[in-house]
Amino acid sequence: MQSDCNKHKLQDFIESLGFSEFSLELVEVAFTHSSYTKEKELSYSQCYERLEFFGDAVLKMAVTEYLYKKYTDSTEGELTKIRSIVVSDEILHKVAQKLNIEEYIKVSKAEEKCGGKKLESIQACVMEALLGALYLSSDKEILNKFIINQLVEYIEDIKSNKTIYNAKALLQEYTQSKTKELPQYTLIEEKGAAHKKEFTVGVSYQDKELARASAKTKKQAQQEAAFIACQNLGLLKNKELG
Repeated sequence: MQSDCNKHKLQDFIESLGFSEFSLELVEVAFTHSSYTKEKELSYSQCYERLEFFGDAVLKMAVTEYLYKKYTDSTEGELTKIRSIVVSDEILHKVAQKLNIEEYIKVSKAEEKCGGKKLESIQACVMEALLGALYLSSDKEILNKFIINQLVEYIEDIKSNKTIYNAKALLQEYTQSKTKELPQYTLIEEKGAAHKKEFTVGVSYQDKELARASAKTKKQAQQEAAFIACQNLGLLKNKELG
């Protein structure tokens, strides 16, 4: 699927992550988007989607075990909320950017022209697929340590600042307690090239805008707008504003 030079680069990259034994063939598949296999008329099994499915379970299990052992006083509901944020595309994308996986992702020429390799969704999927490939072909203890090492800073941040990450739910609880109405999110502006989009979203309640924010995805812009709204409404504790 790749030239010998690219295979060597990919192998060196995976080894730099701390893995000495693994299936390079599976890792190649983990970095291959379906647009590439369609363009090259390759089998569906040569794209990352099946490995992504498997890696999602691997990721959740590693995070679940860590949270269960680390936060012994936390309830099931609290641990579930933390895990849902930790395994989200937003966090996986941050890890992918930190590791600089973009250059190893294979997409079609058309997808690459549109900036597909930079997309949060694709990079997050590749991360899950890579975990699946490494689970199937490398030392599972090393993999588990790798997963937690990449995520521990986010886990600790989320544990300390759950309200910041869960601002949308907090704002919804507030408005529903007042009038049973939901806050409304409106896309105000969308600008930039496909791979450098910036979305500005406003959140309002009873036709009054509470806040607005800009981010690289609509979801993140909504979350940040909700957080600002919660700040403006005095819904956050001082310790959660840091």
